[in-house]
Amino acid sequence: MNTLNKLNEHMTKYRWTICSLLFFATTINYLDRQVLSLLQPMLEEQFHWTDSDYGTITSVFSLGYAICMLFAGRFIDKLGTKKGYAIAIAIWSAAACVHALCGILTERITGLPDAEALRNATGPVVGTIATASIIAFVGARLLLALGEAGNFPAAIKATAEYFPKRDRAFATGIFNSGANVGAILAPLTVPFMADAWGWEMAFIVVGASGFIWLIFWLLLYRDPHNNPKMNDAERAYINQDYEEKENNTEPEVAEAKVPFMQCLKYKQTWAFVVGKFMTDGVWWFFLFWTPAYLKAEYGMGATDIAIPIGVLYTITVFGSVFGGKFPTFFINKGLDPYAGRMKAMLIIALFPLLILLAQPLGHIEALGNYGYWIPILVIGIGAAAHQAWSANIFSTVGDMFPKKAIATITGIGGMAGGVGSFFIQKGSGMLFDYSLVEWGSKTQGYTIVFSFCAVAYLVGWVIMKILVPKFKPITDL
Repeated sequence: MNTLNKLNEHMTKYRWTICSLLFFATTINYLDRQVLSLLQPMLEEQFHWTDSDYGTITSVFSLGYAICMLFAGRFIDKLGTKKGYAIAIAIWSAAACVHALCGILTERITGLPDAEALRNATGPVVGTIATASIIAFVGARLLLALGEAGNFPAAIKATAEYFPKRDRAFATGIFNSGANVGAILAPLTVPFMADAWGWEMAFIVVGASGFIWLIFWLLLYRDPHNNPKMNDAERAYINQDYEEKENNTEPEVAEAKVPFMQCLKYKQTWAFVVGKFMTDGVWWFFLFWTPAYLKAEYGMGATDIAIPIGVLYTITVFGSVFGGKFPTFFINKGLDPYAGRMKAMLIIALFPLLILLAQPLGHIEALGNYGYWIPILVIGIGAAAHQAWSANIFSTVGDMFPKKAIATITGIGGMAGGVGSFFIQKGSGMLFDYSLVEWGSKTQGYTIVFSFCAVAYLVGWVIMKILVPKFKPITDL
């Protein structure tokens, strides 16, 4: 039966089951990642952290994530999507639960009996409390980074295995919207769990959800070439971009792996690296620092921020889903996938400029106690643009590289994004402390960081366009 006839058959839709699994994994990934930021006001009080201390914890996570991303793609390529993804989520779920032990460890190191004693401590022991707790949380965050680094290489690889090129950006946008859903669910649940049961239990409950997902993944995921729940029509649809030889059912992912250093020879790799380096830190800054920002600028506590942050990340869902579909408008007009994606990404890069309005409009006296809604809305638009950008920049890898190299290239780009995030996380914490001492508030510090966030996408796009001006797929790997 030829490919045309296969495509005319009644086609199964099992690929969307896989996409749903990727969506829920990414949701859990961001739930685990965001717990710390939502509990930052509570933890800052208990462990006597400065903004620089908190910046150290988040930046080390970013650096650890970056280093792990360098190898995560290779790890997924070596073990395969099913086994590699399973190991990754098991590690990060266990790590999320381990955070709950940081308070106990700090008590043991300082010799203090309980959380109240830590919170009420004065004198030299305060420094010991801060240092001990930072070390404990850094250890937990590094373990979390080790597992979470496997999420996107595995998810992108699964998308490439289950979707043709024309649908990958849309599928990527759908599963990537799990990041937004996780970010919405977290503020609506975590602060209230912490308030009712203690912050330790919030980490444990959220971490345990990953093990539930793991059961479904092991039961439902199969390689598409030998998945009995798919018919030949769906397999033909998935493989429409590739010439198939008669009776050849060998999946492309089983081919020899691509040497890491060989990937670095291509400008296409460096374009992806630059795009991730410039923009990933923006998303992580808003993820990790928005609760602290609302506390510093508007005096809002952990439960006060639930609705505003929930609204912020609700806005970002639209960027994830429709941003992935946006390039098809240009592709259907005759542009090749890369050209269509780059044109869409240029338009997307303009929306974060609205973040420049967050500080000046957010402090208009006429708005009174509701001034915080201005930064929430414009940050939400900027973060939605990031998710649209992210869906498309991930898909450029599938456009230009063969399947066997996708996870490795994605890992390299993820590493670059983690390094960029390291600088913005640590730099922001230091800047906010400096701003408080020198100018009496953190307002100027946030204004500076918001300005960078606003222009980062345009700068990244220009450099990407210079490196790869036209569609040029890699054919010699």
